[in-house]
Amino acid sequence: MGELNIVVLGDGLLGTEIVKQTKWSYLSRKKDNIEFTSPGSYFCLLSQYDTILNCIAHTDTYSPDKDKHWNINYKYVVELARFCKKHCKKLIHISTDYVYANNKLAPSEEDAPVHAENWYSYTKLLGDAAVQLESKNNLVLRCTHKPTPFPYDEAWDDHYGNFDYVDVIANLIIKSIYNKATGVYNIGTPRKNMYELALRTNKNVKKGLTPANAPKNVLMKLHKLNIFNER
Repeated sequence: MGELNIVVLGDGLLGTEIVKQTKWSYLSRKKDNIEFTSPGSYFCLLSQYDTILNCIAHTDTYSPDKDKHWNINYKYVVELARFCKKHCKKLIHISTDYVYANNKLAPSEEDAPVHAENWYSYTKLLGDAAVQLESKNNLVLRCTHKPTPFPYDEAWDDHYGNFDYVDVIANLIIKSIYNKATGVYNIGTPRKNMYELALRTNKNVKKGLTPANAPKNVLMKLHKLNIFNER
């Protein structure tokens, strides 16, 4: 694979794994003293890169803090997308399968998302739209990643999706970037529940039930991804 002039924004679980697998440059709050809710203050650091991979999000999924979700998952993304358009940079944005929460059928990228009843899902959906509307060259990747090994004592056996461990999802994201994908892609692996995933790395995990405030179904169609990977 050829070298890319790319920078990863964020050093959370996913950003760290992507950098680990690729050795790409990255910027983070801890390393670079960056406040991502004030993007104009660090845009000068992005000028040397052709591609921006945004792994920044407020991921406290069920937090009622509307302003934090709004500022990080939407308003910041709007400014970043406008910057990338103005300076002719490709913007790759990590979204979430939660925009499809509680659909009766696994949606494709072309179907209308139905977001869960929380500010996280709503603002992530708005962020997706901002990337597509405000930037000319973009890639939106909808996915969920989990730490490996599975670190919790309990896993929901009635919560279904295409989620996987962070190393697996990171690898799929990296492949999509090297393959120059554009548009919206659902990223994941075949259908499973969370308990089935957890058992792969934690044999002592116990079965649990999805709480009332969480969706039981975040399944997506992966047809577009599968065709792309077969080329």
